[in-house]
Amino acid sequence: MPQYRSPVDDTLFILNDVLGLQGRSNLSGFAEATPDVVEAVLREGAKLADEVLAPVNQVGDREGCTRHPDGRVTTPTGFKAAYDAYAGGGWMGLSVPEEYGGQGLPQVLNIAIQDFANGANLALSMYPGLTQGAIAALLVHGSEEQKARYVPKMVEGTWTGTMNLTEPHCGTDLGLLRTKAAPQGDGSYAITGTKIFISAGEHDLSENIVHLVLARIEGAPAGTKGISLFLVPKVLVNEDGSLGTRNGVSCGSIEHKMGIHGNATCVMNYDGATGWLVGEANRGLNAMFVMMNEARLAVGVQGLGQSEVAYQNAVAYAKDRLQGRALTGAKAPDKAADPIIVHPDVRRTLMQIRAFNEAARALVLWTALQGDILHRAEDAKERQAADDLMGLMTPVVKGVLTDRGFANAVEAQQMLGGHGYVEEWGMSQFVRDARIAMIYEGANGIQAMDLIGRKLPKDGGRAMMAFLGEIQGFLKEAGEDEAMAPFAKPLQKATGDLQQATMWLMQNAMGNPDNAGAGATDFMHLLGLVALGYMWCRIARAAQARKVEGGETIRWDTKLVSGRFFMERTLPETALRLARIKAGSQTTMALEAEAF
Repeated sequence: MPQYRSPVDDTLFILNDVLGLQGRSNLSGFAEATPDVVEAVLREGAKLADEVLAPVNQVGDREGCTRHPDGRVTTPTGFKAAYDAYAGGGWMGLSVPEEYGGQGLPQVLNIAIQDFANGANLALSMYPGLTQGAIAALLVHGSEEQKARYVPKMVEGTWTGTMNLTEPHCGTDLGLLRTKAAPQGDGSYAITGTKIFISAGEHDLSENIVHLVLARIEGAPAGTKGISLFLVPKVLVNEDGSLGTRNGVSCGSIEHKMGIHGNATCVMNYDGATGWLVGEANRGLNAMFVMMNEARLAVGVQGLGQSEVAYQNAVAYAKDRLQGRALTGAKAPDKAADPIIVHPDVRRTLMQIRAFNEAARALVLWTALQGDILHRAEDAKERQAADDLMGLMTPVVKGVLTDRGFANAVEAQQMLGGHGYVEEWGMSQFVRDARIAMIYEGANGIQAMDLIGRKLPKDGGRAMMAFLGEIQGFLKEAGEDEAMAPFAKPLQKATGDLQQATMWLMQNAMGNPDNAGAGATDFMHLLGLVALGYMWCRIARAAQARKVEGGETIRWDTKLVSGRFFMERTLPETALRLARIKAGSQTTMALEAEAF
């Protein structure tokens, strides 16, 4: 049976030493996040992930969800008890304001808990994850009545939430959606249409499900300008807050998927279901983007979580599996063969995954911290800078971490040989589960197009200039430290590659958008590599400071070895990405024109 252990110590190091969480006490909710509180939260969250969520992960994969003839959906054995433990522990409202029953702690802590939960059981963690996204959208765009009526129950976990966007004929291009909303004269609307790929659309974990549904009010403009967002509960809520009659929404079927079998991905039918407008009419995408952006960051964390759990099991296997002898002589002469961990290619593969995981964890927490600054800082300039960086990094976190997370799961599976291909060892599930993260919440190619088409040129490139400026400021400071040279010099070179790629894209996007578009994914990964390299520089500086303080020298030396591996073996990929952006676009487009 596969095992999982939440990376608590690594997360604490990133939060305290790398990101300096304690220096943010000026932000709302951060003063309460003392070192003792942060550690207690993470260790209790890890206990939940390791001891409650992880043990039912394979069960969920084997059993999947079941739709019954009456439209009810039941989740796999053990999921209900595990979900109740999650909800009962108050984890749903970790970063929700106290006035709605939450704890008001920083969102960056919630992201850390999501990391643990995703590594333990991705399919199960999606139920509370989607609910948290729906809560975020309602807190920003919901009316006072909607927030008071629905959010506390969702924070309790008594009610859950979903997002309903995709339809059979349209996914990313939501301007094509056909779901209709007809005013009923009492402030409500009758919602009619079909939505597909709705994660957690119907299940037995909560007594009510709050669906956030995109639809077009009768007579609204065509395209995205005529889309509105509606709150459509599975069960209608009475004036006193009690549950009333069943609404006109039902699960038509469950999708038969490659992975995440424990999550009910439903076809949802709305047959004149009663719904209420969230936010302004014809401004539904603006409201839904709150949930979508939360989801994109969360999906990046899913990629990291699957990379982490696959790595942990691959390392455990490699230390135990005997096969051949080390090239430099027997390392276990008392045994018939050496464990495969001694073989250079095995060590290279595992180190590559580990070096990614550590930097990726820092990147998602750093990005989440920008979200906290955006929503909690008093200074407008500070909020603007955080908004710029978070906007720039969200498609990178989503696209790069899920691409690499899936690739790492495959590499980890390879370490088990034939055992990696059979189900009982669990590696196949990690690969299958990781694959969806590259697809949903905007396929990664769309994330890349969004990055170069909207995020990069926005406000005259202000976000990119700020990001490059932050790196250059760090490098100027680090350049005075000889011990940082193995980290600073590769980052300086990679940052130069990023600057060249940015200029090339900006120039070519004006002359020939197709050329720029063909290089979008390479640019996204180039930016991601630089961001990960920057994280490794910050990790290295913090680890060296710990070495100077004394204690745990082996731990910090090991971390520095991982960092140097990334800087020497992975970060130089920026040069290859730059070359592909410059040389490959026109040729690619010409070949495609001939082929298609």
